[in-house]
Amino acid sequence: VDGFAQANILLLIMKELEKHKPEEFKNDPIDELVHTFIPHVEVVTTPDLEEVIAQVLAGQTALVVEQGSKVVLIDSREYPIRSPQEPDIERVVRGPRDGFVETIVFNLALIRRRVRDRSLVMEYVQVGKRSKTDVALVYIDSIADMENVKWLREKLEDISIDGVSMGEKTIEEFVFGRNYNPYPLVRYTERADTSSVHLMEGHILIVVDGSPSVMICPATFWHHLQHAEEYRQKPLVGAFLRFARFIAVTASLFLLPLWYTYATNEQLLSERWKFIGVKDHGELALIWQFLIAEIGIEILRMAAIHTPNALATALGIVSAIIIGDVAVQVGIFTHEVVLYVAVSAIGTFATPSYELSLANRIFRVFLLIMVAILQVPGLLIGITLWILLLVTTRTMNIPYLYPFIPFNPLDFKLVLLRSPVPYSNMRGHMLNPQDRTRQEDE
Repeated sequence: VDGFAQANILLLIMKELEKHKPEEFKNDPIDELVHTFIPHVEVVTTPDLEEVIAQVLAGQTALVVEQGSKVVLIDSREYPIRSPQEPDIERVVRGPRDGFVETIVFNLALIRRRVRDRSLVMEYVQVGKRSKTDVALVYIDSIADMENVKWLREKLEDISIDGVSMGEKTIEEFVFGRNYNPYPLVRYTERADTSSVHLMEGHILIVVDGSPSVMICPATFWHHLQHAEEYRQKPLVGAFLRFARFIAVTASLFLLPLWYTYATNEQLLSERWKFIGVKDHGELALIWQFLIAEIGIEILRMAAIHTPNALATALGIVSAIIIGDVAVQVGIFTHEVVLYVAVSAIGTFATPSYELSLANRIFRVFLLIMVAILQVPGLLIGITLWILLLVTTRTMNIPYLYPFIPFNPLDFKLVLLRSPVPYSNMRGHMLNPQDRTRQEDE
């Protein structure tokens, strides 16, 4: 296939074959070609014509010999690639800058570079009748729960679709279902070090060709709150960063609904806390101010994604002027609404998992609407429904809120604190690892 084959390799093979005459092949010409006359490493033979067609469409070169019983497949592919670079949404102050790319071979090489264990297994599955997308199931077979591996393998093999157009997201929807639950059941990462750490804990990776994002399975609510930066700093600093992130995520969910509840029910505030109430309700009802602000921030986020980097600064300045100043002056927003919406937005952007931040944003709007309709009971009902959703959600038969619900003190300590690595001797119970010992006690 033009664009895939490396011309220099094919020219070298052709020059070598031109040196020989047909009478030199004494026995099976195919075997002699492969073992003697083709100067290349990645060469296989197959009698299956369908496999030949599939491999040629995937970029390999087929060598057909007259009167031969097999076809020689030469892997001389060279994919169009970009060089590994640091992911935009998982930046760290210290740490490696090599992120995943769109080529599955290079992504698996980045993982293998960090996990040089003979137990590291990479199983390939082709998904899509027409696209024939390569999907790799990656795990350490001496650590990972093989029941989970079997379940994922069967789910991947059962996918029946023409093509995997949206890559890893299509795979996720087929494998995990629950498509109307906004909370993510897998964690996405573009960092090779993050993927490798999760492999060592007993997680399973799904790597899809054509995507720089790797799926980490399974992933609970707490996995989406972890960030590589916590493990690049001292344990105390890492614990502080994690605690600050928990506060930010909590604020992104509950700050606006709580303030709205107190603003519309000022009798709930003592005299000492009256200052957090509304000084001026503005021209619009508070609920409409919140909804307009939420939609406006989402539009600005989408605009920032589609804006070239050179214009992103100008977009931020214009947004600050329009939302922060002009909108207040004309009476669309009050100062308090701008403040609390901004703090909630910062908490949303501080959430390590982009998918979790979107789910939390949806439930924040849901809580605001519940408060607008039912006041204080609406807030309590909304929070109760949110907790029930998380409690009843399971990812690969693991409770989504584990180890908080059901409570496991040892595993919960791992979630809450960033323990020093020399004292982290055992793996957690959640993934049911075959080998729970991370390091031997001295």
